[in-house]
Amino acid sequence: MADKHTSEDALPLAGRDTAHLPGHWLLARLGKRVLRPGGKELTARVLADARLRGADVVEFAPGLGRTAQEILAYSPGSYTGVESDETAAELTRKAIAGRGSVVSGEASKTGLDDEVADVVVGEAMLTMQTDRHKAEIVQEARRVLRVGGRYAIHELAIEPDEVDDEVKTEIRTSLARSIKVNARPLTAAEWRTLFEENGFEVEKIGFAPMALLEPKRILADEGLPGTLKFVRNVLRDSDARSRVLQMRSTFTKYKKHLVAIEIVATKKEA
Repeated sequence: MADKHTSEDALPLAGRDTAHLPGHWLLARLGKRVLRPGGKELTARVLADARLRGADVVEFAPGLGRTAQEILAYSPGSYTGVESDETAAELTRKAIAGRGSVVSGEASKTGLDDEVADVVVGEAMLTMQTDRHKAEIVQEARRVLRVGGRYAIHELAIEPDEVDDEVKTEIRTSLARSIKVNARPLTAAEWRTLFEENGFEVEKIGFAPMALLEPKRILADEGLPGTLKFVRNVLRDSDARSRVLQMRSTFTKYKKHLVAIEIVATKKEA
């Protein structure tokens, strides 16, 4: 696949120092290509549940283009990626090799026409937004979807639903500190409410362990050659190693409260 051979210089924010690089791009710089909280397995489930074959598909923030390639394996009617970072957009264009298009735009303001999609896919991007911006993105997904169309996401959640607000704040603060992005994961109930308040009916909710930096998950996601490359790069770079260990420590500390979540929601009539 094209993204397996992406050089460090070709990645977004390539010139930013290790200490301030967002966690997902730091991991990509080190050779990690699966950057989703539930790994390849949950992505596969999300795409299967989204019913992509023959559908017009829009993907928000495709990043390296890994999921775009998997979407195309379902033979959709069309594929359009919406990416705000031009470097990432070019990576996705290379990954899809002319089998779709990638346009410049924000997930909350895509520039696409109304009701042009049967499915919108988004992974590991809503979690990184404020509550207000989450709602704006969900509203934009609703605008570009036809009635009955599906919005499928793979994100990070906090469990259980009844967890204290103080614990939520602690988790969000610790995540932001370690991954250098203002992550705001929601509980499953809060994710459901977000969709229902913005014109969707939740069709499916599923979960997977949040084990992004666990050895077994890395091996399952990256394969042996990719895992060895990632480990070698981490060992060679002391600053990057410190960041990775900090992220892993945060994930481990809140292991009982962090989980990957899948949601497939259907656009209701107005």
